[in-house]
Amino acid sequence: MLGVYAARAMAIRFVEIKSSESAEALNSEWVILENAGKTPFSTRGCGMTVGRRGSNKKSLLGIIDPGFVLQPGERMRMCTGNPATEAHGKGPEDDTKNYFLFLPRTYVHGPGTVLTLVLRGLPVSKAEFDPTKPSGIVASPAK
Repeated sequence: MLGVYAARAMAIRFVEIKSSESAEALNSEWVILENAGKTPFSTRGCGMTVGRRGSNKKSLLGIIDPGFVLQPGERMRMCTGNPATEAHGKGPEDDTKNYFLFLPRTYVHGPGTVLTLVLRGLPVSKAEFDPTKPSGIVASPAK
């Protein structure tokens, strides 16, 4: 059972990381997750950690509750702030759905910020922020 779960988990990936335009405009900071697998994936109970490249120290930003289900091929933008707080901004309005994390402050702090989506303490997906890349993500090394 764990092997099947692990295979499903690996299909979730970060496709974009964007840092905030200001400390107040929290909804201008986001990550976009994509389900590249063949089965739906529920984020309920998942958490997200933030750390720095080269450091084992990580902080849990919180647990995604109630979460959302990503269907195969679907993307979701997770904006940092609260859409009801005017200073945070409304979040982007395009074809990608927004999910708001209601966090009190930004968490993407420059190059080398490492984000990990976790479920029950196990990594589901991981990405490193690079503001020089169009997606904001360090390219994976070729295999």
